[in-house]
Amino acid sequence: MPKLKTRKAASKRYKITGTKNFLRRHAFKGHLLMKKSNKQKRKLSQVLCVKKSDKNAIKLMLPY
Repeated sequence: MPKLKTRKAASKRYKITGTKNFLRRHAFKGHLLMKKSNKQKRKLSQVLCVKKSDKNAIKLMLPY
């Protein structure tokens, strides 16, 4: 059976923790930041875990 290829786009967006959870960044933090409040920008800077329902799809993209 051939090896599975890693999806490079997913490997750049997600990080695997020690407990096999995936970390991701918030969206809407790339541009148009002047009109967003400091509170909103601070909240968008935080890293969060991926939901359980989306975890299976990411496991297929990052097999190793």
